[in-house]
Amino acid sequence: MLRIGIVANEPSGDLLGAALVRAIRARAPEVRFVGVAGPRMLAEGCETLFPMERLSVMGLTEVLAHLPELLSLRRGLLRHFRNDPPDVFIGVDAPDFNLGLERRLRQGGIRTVHLVSPTVWAWRAGRVKAIRRAVDLMLSIFPFEEPFLREAGVAVRYVGHPLADEIPLESDRDGARRALGLPIQGTLIALLPGSRVGEVARLAEPFIEAAARCHALRPELRFIVPLVHAGLRERFTQALNRCAPRLPVTLLDGQSRLALAAADLVLTASGTATLEALLSKRPMVVAYRVHPLTYHLVKQLDLVKVPQIAMANILAGRELAPEFIQGDCRPDLLAAALLAFLAAPERVAAIQDEYRRIHLRLRQGAADSAAEAVLQLIGQARPAAHP
Repeated sequence: MLRIGIVANEPSGDLLGAALVRAIRARAPEVRFVGVAGPRMLAEGCETLFPMERLSVMGLTEVLAHLPELLSLRRGLLRHFRNDPPDVFIGVDAPDFNLGLERRLRQGGIRTVHLVSPTVWAWRAGRVKAIRRAVDLMLSIFPFEEPFLREAGVAVRYVGHPLADEIPLESDRDGARRALGLPIQGTLIALLPGSRVGEVARLAEPFIEAAARCHALRPELRFIVPLVHAGLRERFTQALNRCAPRLPVTLLDGQSRLALAAADLVLTASGTATLEALLSKRPMVVAYRVHPLTYHLVKQLDLVKVPQIAMANILAGRELAPEFIQGDCRPDLLAAALLAFLAAPERVAAIQDEYRRIHLRLRQGAADSAAEAVLQLIGQARPAAHP
């Protein structure tokens, strides 16, 4: 039986990993996947050695606080895969965790693949040396990454982005609202304060207070908030009760894609959610906060090399989505940016046209291309099974 080791560390990686697992299984139905999986990968038949949430940590200072446990978990995974070697190991995103694991597995003779290139083109460019040592193949999901990595000596294949294949070119707003039991009429704003505890802890209050400011000026507005698990929902609910208990808001357990399709406008944390909002053709305002020490270190060491942080803006090559980072992540600024979109339908239409063009560039049959590349690497290339 074909055996594949796979590790995803967070919800966005779980989404990408599930699409790849599904595409590989279409070609090799007997395959067994073992590693660390979230709910989407589990639904595709992956086996997980421990809950994915134990690896979901972000930020320099936050990682330091959890470093002993993270290192222990990585050592455990290394022992597991060395004792029972898979035909190939796939690390999904989370380069700071997965590349070190991949390097050691590769040294032990296990072939390694990494899905989603680290943003070496944006910050910490020196990591490309570690990538060369760690992977037999890098699967790139953005077109500008392939020439950069190839020039740096990394074996790479651009496969496009799975989300661009999964999300329809035209989102069905009315259908999404019906599916969620929401009124068809009226303006709906989606709030996406992140998928990690630290993100929600830092962004829930400014997001809620910004929504309350908007509602005070536009009482017809309604809000929707998808939260990836019960712990985040509880944290957000506590912040909501403190800041704006009367805000007309619907909380969802997951269902972020439906929430984006149902919304007219989005206030989101930076991250994969900005790409999902782009693919849903929804104008967005982007905000982010990290631990103050993390932000200070990033600024002092000049680690960031791109003018924008939101992937939606990086792909567009300009700031179509206003960004409010760290000290600028204030309710008054966020509310003003949201209200400005509501007052400018022609601006919204132009942004939607640009997002549609980007969507088409990213729609490359990513999961199928990635599955084909993985199986070719291990000499198991075969066509997908068709129903």
